[in-house]
Amino acid sequence: MDKEKENMNSEEEAEKHTTDGSVGRTKGKYPIHCLTIIGQIEGHFEANAQTKTTKYEHVIPQLIAVQEDPDIKGLLVILNTVGGDVEAGLAISELICGMTKPTASLVLGGGHSIGIPLAVSADRSFIVPTATMTVHPVRHSGTVIGVSQTMDYLEAIQQRITGFVAKNSKISKKRFTDLMLKTGQLIMDVGTVLDGNQAVKEGLIDQIGYLSDALEFLYTSIEKRK
Repeated sequence: MDKEKENMNSEEEAEKHTTDGSVGRTKGKYPIHCLTIIGQIEGHFEANAQTKTTKYEHVIPQLIAVQEDPDIKGLLVILNTVGGDVEAGLAISELICGMTKPTASLVLGGGHSIGIPLAVSADRSFIVPTATMTVHPVRHSGTVIGVSQTMDYLEAIQQRITGFVAKNSKISKKRFTDLMLKTGQLIMDVGTVLDGNQAVKEGLIDQIGYLSDALEFLYTSIEKRK
């Protein structure tokens, strides 16, 4: 009976890996939940079929479950993003930031736009040397009304992001804004692309690290809280 139950749990776990990309209760030193946030953060509107997305309505229940499950001791967030819905990204970031269990983030490949608040929302952020963080202003898709209120609205959103990043990292609001508005680096655009070492030097990310470093941080944090 126990064997049958174990097989059923394994099948459910395998199916979950394919549907939402999460890995629940790893079998390492301590049970860690691994959440992957990749591609475009999909919010209230669906992206096209060719775009790899992370749906916020899938991520938010996972985070609540991790916080409430006494058997899960920590959260590891793996990031490789290309932007997406700002409201959805900030919602996920705030949930991670407010968790009482140890959290760590690891940036692989790219941390684009809203991927930056997601990265800094964890207790400790890591980035591999070859990964990049792209800092640029908020964009608006769809119909734009050419009035001053539109610009005020975009500025308000930008201030929310800048404030969150500055509060949860070592970079200042002014420096983050300077990087965001820098010209000459991105073709036909404004902003800055930072590689792993530059992101750490700027104080955006805590340290250069790999999977083993992020897990070791979580294990150490869990032991300290015992």
